[in-house]
Amino acid sequence: MVTAGIASASGAVPALSGTTAEATAAGGPPTGISLSAQRNVIAQHATAFHGRVTPGGGRAVVVQVGERRLHAHTRADGSYEVRWRASGSGVYGARASVEGSAVRSHRFRVNAYRPAEASYYGPGLYGGGLACGGTLSPDKLGVANKTLPCGSRVTLRYHGKTVTVPVIDRGPYAGNREYDLTAATKAKLGFPSTGTVLTTR
Repeated sequence: MVTAGIASASGAVPALSGTTAEATAAGGPPTGISLSAQRNVIAQHATAFHGRVTPGGGRAVVVQVGERRLHAHTRADGSYEVRWRASGSGVYGARASVEGSAVRSHRFRVNAYRPAEASYYGPGLYGGGLACGGTLSPDKLGVANKTLPCGSRVTLRYHGKTVTVPVIDRGPYAGNREYDLTAATKAKLGFPSTGTVLTTR
């Protein structure tokens, strides 16, 4: 069920610079490079980055994803593809470049998720203090977590809906759940009272 939630909502990232440009004379100086991929992936699952260098011809390309450098060579039409597997959950910045030139794609973000058990809280506690400061209210966005530093940004995904919220409180302290969602966060995701969410942290 978790994997299906990703597949149904993680279409290709909008193409970056140069995607629609047709290759011209092969072997000329590169003028553009595009890079696209799924924006939302499951950690430890393989995914592909692909794009095109214009004009076409055989070129060496480097795709930098986080701290990793992935190498590829373009086909005659300038297209290329590399496979990547996120070693863990997190938010990864990605960018492609043509080796030996200053031609680079735009940057974009890839969210790598892992499943985590979660619940929600709020009713009966509104007006009470939060461990990270402030008070709990029905419209407060955030999550409670036992160990992440206060203010840490967490991206959560549930059935195709995504929200990024801060850690504002401590908990939950029941069962094996890792996160307590505020009512406002729960509503943004369409999350039930308890269940499994995908998280980048």
